[in-house]
Amino acid sequence: MLQHGNDAERPARPTGTPAGIPGTHGHGLGSGTSRRRFLTATAGAGAALASPALLTGCGTAQAKGGNLQFWNFYGPQRSPDPAINAQSKWFTDMVAKWNASHRQQIDLVYLPQPTYLNGFKLPSAFATGEGPDVFLLSPGDFLRYYNGGVLADLTPYMEKEAVDDFGTALDSRKVDGKVYALPMEVEPLAMFYAQDVWEKAGLSEADIPTTWDQMLDIGDKLRTRTRAGLVFETNPGYYQNFTWYPWMWQGGGDVLDQQGNVAFDSKATRQALAFWQDAVRHGITPRTLPAAGDVISGFKGGNVALWQQGIWNVSSFKAFAPKYKYGVFKLPLPPGGRYVTTLGGWSFCANAQGRNPEAAAEFCVWALGSMKDDSIDRMVDWCVGAKSDVAPRASALERGAAKGGYDSAIMKKFKDEIFPGGRAEPRYPPVVYKAISDAIQGTMLAGRGVAGEAERAARSIAAYTKSYKGASLI
Repeated sequence: MLQHGNDAERPARPTGTPAGIPGTHGHGLGSGTSRRRFLTATAGAGAALASPALLTGCGTAQAKGGNLQFWNFYGPQRSPDPAINAQSKWFTDMVAKWNASHRQQIDLVYLPQPTYLNGFKLPSAFATGEGPDVFLLSPGDFLRYYNGGVLADLTPYMEKEAVDDFGTALDSRKVDGKVYALPMEVEPLAMFYAQDVWEKAGLSEADIPTTWDQMLDIGDKLRTRTRAGLVFETNPGYYQNFTWYPWMWQGGGDVLDQQGNVAFDSKATRQALAFWQDAVRHGITPRTLPAAGDVISGFKGGNVALWQQGIWNVSSFKAFAPKYKYGVFKLPLPPGGRYVTTLGGWSFCANAQGRNPEAAAEFCVWALGSMKDDSIDRMVDWCVGAKSDVAPRASALERGAAKGGYDSAIMKKFKDEIFPGGRAEPRYPPVVYKAISDAIQGTMLAGRGVAGEAERAARSIAAYTKSYKGASLI
């Protein structure tokens, strides 16, 4: 059995097959500190960030009047992918229904996902005072926009029953009890595996790994010259951090403790860094993603046996490889560990500095956060119709189950086994994210010592939190 742990040299595998701190309210940044200066400083430390999606300014008020703009990466568009077309239609139908019954009109503005996420488009627009009125936001970017005064308070437009219906799904989108973003989905991570590869190796359901060592051993067994045994994300960015966090959490580790103190340099952190490092060092995990990161092509092409991925791929398999046989299982545990996975998902946000902030906020709540049937049903249609997600509202989850949205073996496993142990993606700002990302990259791909990288990252985070002013990081 492969051992993994700290910085000691490990025996190589046979080479026959290569492979928050409580702070001031986010809108009150202290005397003499403008939102623009705050956000410039926040992003300045990230000038060298691998992820280019940095907010380099603030969202100043736009010219009033005219149609509101809703920037998104779903629609309107036409695609050979039926799943993408269904998602686009969900957006266009939603906005058309709003426009048919409200004086304030909304225009959908489609941006290709790479442009929206990695092309500076969204942060640059806010920096020049031309940000959209409604937009999609991930938890990892929440504080960047909240601390910049960009996010409108949605709470006045919501019933208490609706807030309660979201439950803990709103925790990472709240500040001082107020709601600033409404999640449209919850996306847990799990391990996906190729059933044909599994069965040809003589493995059965009884061989599903429950520990890290078991998974490394199985990945080692299933790898070939053209097939990766076990795939973890290798590209630096918020997404890689998102996929790495649960391995740290499982051992009881964290970036910050509940009092906001830096806790990153811990046994659990070093253990998680060593886990990924070992997988790469022994040739089980490749240094680059199979099939250029295309999950469906990677599995169908026989290039991967195990891949840590999210629930969103269920709809992709259904659209592009409906006959392909694959399975999923919960993330395995380290010795003495506790199960946890990361819960991602995008949210609707309203621009507090836009053309009509009140209407933008009202739209977000009308679309996703009302107790009216059409609002709840809209979320059901998104999570189990257009996509394959867990609904973030209890009422929508119940209705989705009643409609058969979680009847398939894969979706049932996600809903009943994988999702219940989830924890929301953290909302760490760029400087904190970058320190963690550097530690992951330095150990996983550069082969640096895990103890030294954990300590270095902890020092960087501590230095930042000493002067941080903004909403709580936790």
